Amino acid sequence: MKLDAHTMRLIAVGASVSANCQPCLQINASKALEEGLSEQEIAEAIEIGRRVRQGAASKMDKFAADLNQAVPLAASAADGGCGCG
Repeated sequence: MKLDAHTMRLIAVGASVSANCQPCLQINASKALEEGLSEQEIAEAIEIGRRVRQGAASKMDKFAADLNQAVPLAASAADGGCGCG
């Protein structure tokens, strides 16, 4: 299955919101308007991105709280993790 250009642009709008990338959202929303997508379509894609971001943040908050209860943070840093620390 191949997605059409409008669908891909709306996905990019929603993904920009869920990734907290303001420049990406500005660019993708502007391009969506230029490509003929309606303000309502863009608003719906933004709302979906918000829901995804909120769901992911909520799950991460719960995970972090549970991890903090189970493992002291100093011990978990020694494991190396993802390398962000």
